[in-house]
Amino acid sequence: MEKMKLAILGAGKIAATMASTVREMEEVELYAVAARKLEKAQEFADTYGARKAFGGYEEMLKDEDIDLVYVATPHSHHFEHAKLCIQYGKPVLCEKAFTRTAKEAEELLAFAKERGVFITEAMWVRYMPMTRTLLEILNSGRIGAVTALTANLGYSLMDVERMVRPELAGGALLDLGVYTLNFATTVFGDDIKTFSSAMVPHDTGVDKQEFIDLTYADGKVAGLFNTMQNTTDRKGYIYGTKGYMVVDNVNNYEAFHIYNEQYELVETIERPKQISGYEYEVLACKRALEEGKLECEEMPHAHTMRIMKLMDRIRESWQ
Repeated sequence: MEKMKLAILGAGKIAATMASTVREMEEVELYAVAARKLEKAQEFADTYGARKAFGGYEEMLKDEDIDLVYVATPHSHHFEHAKLCIQYGKPVLCEKAFTRTAKEAEELLAFAKERGVFITEAMWVRYMPMTRTLLEILNSGRIGAVTALTANLGYSLMDVERMVRPELAGGALLDLGVYTLNFATTVFGDDIKTFSSAMVPHDTGVDKQEFIDLTYADGKVAGLFNTMQNTTDRKGYIYGTKGYMVVDNVNNYEAFHIYNEQYELVETIERPKQISGYEYEVLACKRALEEGKLECEEMPHAHTMRIMKLMDRIRESWQ
């Protein structure tokens, strides 16, 4: 396809970020948006330059010209809305967390495979050039053999309704923990041997902050902290036998700082210029669709399932 026509299902804050990003892209057109009310969809379309606005999701999905649908609704509705897209044969870029549970994720991926429809999770960091740079640095041996890491991600989100409501799949883990877990698995892989976790609940029952410790089969360890109660520095630290590396913002890598064994800063690698960072996942979808693939190699279905199963197990450990 010369210019991919993107439709956005949902018209909230994250949909706005995607829309403003696509508006700056040459390879993609912001083709349509759907909301539960036509007035909201039309206002969104007028603001961001979408060609069409729909006051219903199914109404939009009947449009035969759509190349990809970005599902931007709360986690609680990802399964329902992504499945609806697949029923209409529309390729899907679904926001993280992919679904509420691993069971939902498994059913959704199986349905997409059965119908032969593309779907991928919008774990945007996985698609970024800085992720490849990170792995190149670690594989080069610059800081020696890597054996441990820590990471945190926290924002003051207690006044955000969807974050505190159980029926909207609220809580820190599904919204923020998915990033720290993906950071750990990007660096160390998915062969996790054991884990432990301590959580502090909100009055509504959702998790407002937690620590997660992972131990890998080869002896590596990862310590993760997620919170929707506090603002944190969002840093990741990767420790090697010949130095260490500090990652600015595990939610959208801004810079890598490499230190030697004498705690001296050896090099800083800055993030290349980007629109928002969302453009990389959209372009990855475009490439995969052009190649006839049903998933993105940057975020394969198998990894989405491993993360969903791990988050299920973590939540079960809190009971």
